[in-house]
Amino acid sequence: QVQLVESGGGLVQAGGSLRLSCAASGSIFRVNAMGWYRQAPGKQRELVADITNSGSTNYADSVKGRFTISRDNGKNTVYLQMNSLKPEDTAVYYCNAVVYSTVYGTRDYWGQGTQVAVSS
Repeated sequence: QVQLVESGGGLVQAGGSLRLSCAASGSIFRVNAMGWYRQAPGKQRELVADITNSGSTNYADSVKGRFTISRDNGKNTVYLQMNSLKPEDTAVYYCNAVVYSTVYGTRDYWGQGTQVAVSS
């Protein structure tokens, strides 16, 4: 099995910063694309940012210039640096990874989510 474990969420005032981490572990041969999604109360889950295994990045328009996604391939870990946080960023943030294993082939995996709350 493959597991994704997120950390770094919490409560912060508007204008503050948080850094989220997500580490993949288990039966892993190769981790391909990784990304962060979020789901606010009453809204659908949306893509925040993603990154390929070669380092190409993509961001939602609402976070461009404020958030930065990065990864450490040696640690199978993806990060999300969040600066200039706004109350609208309040949501549960989920890590996603496309993982190839010799047991299960290629499939998507999701973390359990970490809460980010931004107060005004």
